[in-house]
This record gives sequence, structure tokens and C-alpha cells, in this order.
Amino acid sequence: MAIALWIVQGLLGLIFVITGSFKLFQTREKVIESGGTWAEDFEPGIVKIIAGIELISGISVIIPRLLGHGHYLTFMGAATIAIIMTGAIYTHIMRKEFPHAIINAVFLLMALFIAFAARPF
Repeated sequence: MAIALWIVQGLLGLIFVITGSFKLFQTREKVIESGGTWAEDFEPGIVKIIAGIELISGISVIIPRLLGHGHYLTFMGAATIAIIMTGAIYTHIMRKEFPHAIINAVFLLMALFIAFAARPF
């Protein structure tokens, strides 16, 4: 179980660091051009806030494992990713982008697995 947790943490954290960085450092139009059509429904500032939260959450999932302490950050990062993915699933379902909703549901399940395994209580 521990090895599975490490793999899921590393994979999910890396995905969110990369995608969050991309969205944070690109314009909203560039995000839309690269397939992020969901960004059409949001103001540029909201897209940047979402990107920043994704980036910080991805780092929060990875760093405690590397440092060996601060595991409450893993729980908080995974829980935040779960919240973001819930909103993403809703957005994609409303836009009838079902394949994107399924991908986000997989990320949601990964985040819930990490949050459950790293829960501080």
C-alpha cells in the first residue's frame, strides 16, 4: 500500500505542478487554444487563481514525502485537489465535455486516495 501511495502522490503532484504552471504562465487565450475550452467560461483572473491553487496543491502533495515530515500538507493538498476536481467535473458536465469529466474523475479518485491515506486524524 505504501508503494502505491508513493506512486499516486508523485504522479498526481507532478501532473498538478505541470498543468498549474502552464495555466499560470500562459494567457487565458493560450489555455483555450491548447484544449482548455473550459476557460471560456471564466475571467482571466479566475483562471490564474485556479492555476495557482493547482500549482500549490501539487507541491503540497509531493514535498512532505521528499522532506519526511509535514504530512498534514499532503492531506491539505490532496483535499484541495479533490475540491478543484469536483468543480472541474461539474464544469465539464455542464459543457457536455464528458471525456474531460472522466479524466477529472480519475484525478478526484487519486486525490481522495491520498487524502484518506494521509489524513492527520
